[in-house]
Amino acid sequence: MEAIVRAVDVGYKNTKVTVSVADEIQCKVFPSVAPMAADCELSAAFGRKRNTVIVEVDDLAYEVGPDARLAEKVMPAHHLDDGFALSPEYLALVRGALHLMQVDAIDLLVVGLPVSTFALRKAELARRLLGEHPTTAGRVVVVREVKVLAQPHGALINYALADGRIRAMRKQTNLIIDCGARTFDWLVTQGLKIMDQRSHATDRGIYDVLHVLASDIGKHFNMQYHDYERLDLALRTRTQPRVFGKEYDLAPHLPGARKIAHEAVTELRRYVQDGSDIDNIILSGGAAFFFREAIRSAFPHHDLQESDDGLYANVRGFAHFGVAKMAHGDKAGAVGGKNRAAAKV
Repeated sequence: MEAIVRAVDVGYKNTKVTVSVADEIQCKVFPSVAPMAADCELSAAFGRKRNTVIVEVDDLAYEVGPDARLAEKVMPAHHLDDGFALSPEYLALVRGALHLMQVDAIDLLVVGLPVSTFALRKAELARRLLGEHPTTAGRVVVVREVKVLAQPHGALINYALADGRIRAMRKQTNLIIDCGARTFDWLVTQGLKIMDQRSHATDRGIYDVLHVLASDIGKHFNMQYHDYERLDLALRTRTQPRVFGKEYDLAPHLPGARKIAHEAVTELRRYVQDGSDIDNIILSGGAAFFFREAIRSAFPHHDLQESDDGLYANVRGFAHFGVAKMAHGDKAGAVGGKNRAAAKV
């Protein structure tokens, strides 16, 4: 009987999960918010029930899923601290992801942590996710083994396996940059082996960018502005957000927001200098669209590479790693291309 491998990447903004049981990896995403479950849902009276599930952690009920933001009583309170991975909300998000997988047992669950908390939290997180997890409607999912990777490592594996790049990359030095919600992470690797002393992270993510914009808008209207999601959408779609029902021009505030990206890249340069020994620079993460220009300016002699998978790059890489590990044990660090279909993903 083939082993069942699944992967979850709980980010500060989105939770990505592999759900396929075929050769092709299929993914789903939902926001990383887990409000306390309400006693009633008004939308159900109109025949429009929210697309969420109720999961329990430590005898408290949380609502998670694509429509979880609709269940929040106030504007999202983002969990932007280093202890997030050990919080009840994090576990609720994982259990929501397990529910989507539609399996009763998982032989290997691969998850990720930011580079900044990887060494400190990986062992405890693995212990926390091991064993039985109640999901919803009386279902229990058993997780038999857990592997924790640094988040950018997943993106590197995913990129290396695409189009047969892995053979060439084994002999090359690679910089993989994960532009996230809270953190800006990077790994420097020789092949797929991490060079710890040159890999790091800084607390300069897209939420810092949105905070600058929200603060400026608040000063303009003499109030506190908190609709980060609206600002995020406006940046991604290159449109103007509506504030008090009218389009608001973000252009005057963008120089301050771009300073966040330059600060992140400046910290990166402390570790990789001019990048003259770097063969490949690979961008990943949901915020790459905003940080791309600052990175390109800092490394003008490189062609920046980006994964076609974008949002799912990390979690797909986790899944590939898990498949190889189940096929070849702890020698799976190389993640050979022949063995991607050796287990169910």
